[in-house]
Amino acid sequence: MAPVPDHPPPSPPPSADPSPVSSPDPSAAPPDGGPAPDGAPLLAMTGITKSFPGVRALDGVDLDVLPGEVHCLLGQNGAGKSTLIKVLSGAHRPDAGEIRWRGERVHLTSPTAAMDLGIATIYQELDLVDGLSVTENVHLGHEPATAGFVRSRAARAATAGLLARLGHPEIAPGTLVRDLSAAGRQIVSMARALSHDVRLIVMDEPSAVLDPDEVDNLFRIVGDLTAAGVAVVYISHRLEEIRRIGDRVTVLKDGRAAARGLPARTTPTREVVALMTGRDVEYAFPERSAPPEPAGTATAPQEPPPAAPAPVLAVEGLARKGEFEPVDLELRPGEIVGLAGLVGSGRSEILETVFGARRPDAGRVLAGGRPLPPGSVRAAVRAGIGLAPEERKTQGLLMLESVVRNVSVSSLARFARGGWLDRARERAAAHRSTRELSLRPDDPSVPVRTLSGGNQQKVVLARWLLRGCKVLLLDEPTRGVDVGARAELYALIRRLADDGVAVLLVSSEVPEVLGLADRVLVLREGRVVHTAPAGELDEHRVLDLVMEGSPSR
Repeated sequence: MAPVPDHPPPSPPPSADPSPVSSPDPSAAPPDGGPAPDGAPLLAMTGITKSFPGVRALDGVDLDVLPGEVHCLLGQNGAGKSTLIKVLSGAHRPDAGEIRWRGERVHLTSPTAAMDLGIATIYQELDLVDGLSVTENVHLGHEPATAGFVRSRAARAATAGLLARLGHPEIAPGTLVRDLSAAGRQIVSMARALSHDVRLIVMDEPSAVLDPDEVDNLFRIVGDLTAAGVAVVYISHRLEEIRRIGDRVTVLKDGRAAARGLPARTTPTREVVALMTGRDVEYAFPERSAPPEPAGTATAPQEPPPAAPAPVLAVEGLARKGEFEPVDLELRPGEIVGLAGLVGSGRSEILETVFGARRPDAGRVLAGGRPLPPGSVRAAVRAGIGLAPEERKTQGLLMLESVVRNVSVSSLARFARGGWLDRARERAAAHRSTRELSLRPDDPSVPVRTLSGGNQQKVVLARWLLRGCKVLLLDEPTRGVDVGARAELYALIRRLADDGVAVLLVSSEVPEVLGLADRVLVLREGRVVHTAPAGELDEHRVLDLVMEGSPSR
């Protein structure tokens, strides 16, 4: 992630007071529970505490949100953000504390109760029904009906109006959600929230799957909502977005509010990062290792340098109609190659085709010099290729299973004897892999769904580490991962490369590609338009190539 330029704060730093902007007094609301007076918060959460077995997720958190503001909620993975918004959405009941809505104390006993008040939540992992149409998802649970009969035409017309309002009239109301892109699903989820009479919308990482134009459209929508008096609680790990769209910021750390009501546009980035992590974090990538000096160089400089190692992965003329044109690339041991391009440029499709999850229309993939049968994930895994997919929760993890099973699932044959699984060996091996990656908590028996995003990504990497893979395909490896965990993942990826693993990396963040990769392929509309060492490129050059797409080599 590119650093956000620091701006001097308009007042002394808030470090001396963790709550620089005090919450308005909820008691100022009228006793009849009517609309709160001007200046009073729309929402006031006070002393919210929530514990789960073995962990206190929230410890006396306060949050106040004013009408028509964008209140940004920041914190590392595991800081308590998800738990807090689930309390606000009615999915969790707090153990202690109170919630006031428009000045009146309320009990959010269910998501329906929250929605009835006008509180809608758009989760990062969208809760849509793939087998239903866009219209059916938008109006699920509150279909327009007369005398018990659903008015389908009215529902479709209302859905079309919402999609047009969101800037995506091209999405047909009758389309099945399973046929939409990730960005399209995000729009449907937003349309569903707006189909209710909402006064506050919680957006959890809404830009994670959007390209720059779609992010601009998202910000336009947020601006329209706040202009109409709707409040937005906005969660993002992209600090540059907070600076651009936010009004105030609340920072969570270890289940507590490290700061409340910080001015979003003027609080220095380093201060926000320090509040989130408890330490200063540099936006620096690990140094690339120098190539090993050839043996005997000091005593026999006349000897020619050794030949470059043979590629562990070669892609020759690989193509899929309508997704990407023929691609050629080679990966050598210890090399990181990045694919840069906009969403929809074919980056993820290339990775999935190399992995065998998609069958190519042309070309071939060679591992260790041997061609792999097209469209075979099993063959790719046996050849030492591992994939960490973009949608790790739905495509890369067994969310209800333990860390142990998620790590060992691709290597179970190693722990089987006479048809029986040796669970002790399985657990020990999985634990060794997770310890190498500094997984937190250091308990392989916990369900993987309880881990933060950064630690879930480590579980996926631990799986391939245990498998002993030679090639790692990483698709958006830091999506939904906080600043501190990003630095850990960057160091981990570089360490794996230094140990000889070849890495093919996809990221929507150009600085991430340039900071990690040794060599970069720039894609536009499914075509490789430029290939160069990462050191010869900068962010502006890559964006120019992405937008212009003039072929160059």
